[in-house]
Amino acid sequence: MRPLGELEAEIMNRLWAWGRAATARDVLTDLSKQRPVAYSTVKTVAEILYHKGLLKREKAGRAWVYEPTCTRQQYTAALMREALGSNPDPAGALVSFVEGISADEAEALRSALRSSKRRGGG
Repeated sequence: MRPLGELEAEIMNRLWAWGRAATARDVLTDLSKQRPVAYSTVKTVAEILYHKGLLKREKAGRAWVYEPTCTRQQYTAALMREALGSNPDPAGALVSFVEGISADEAEALRSALRSSKRRGGG
């Protein structure tokens, strides 16, 4: 799974934040508050995200309504798993990662590990 491009990330971030399905027009209206972008560009990028499997779509009248296929957390976790899986030294990568995180992030990681262990995930 490749990281998202700039406009892909902007579209996904809006859909994740909204927690609802939306049309390309809905996304365009919100994006236009920050920068000019063409409807055709938003529509094309939404289609790319659909073909990558990050969005599902359903016809509503003449428009497609898009919705994420995963949460932001699931997407981030998939990127992390891929990065670790492609590294010949995943333990070393994890050590480097942990050495660079803040105290709050370290506590969040410890909490996540405890929670996963209670659920039987490791």
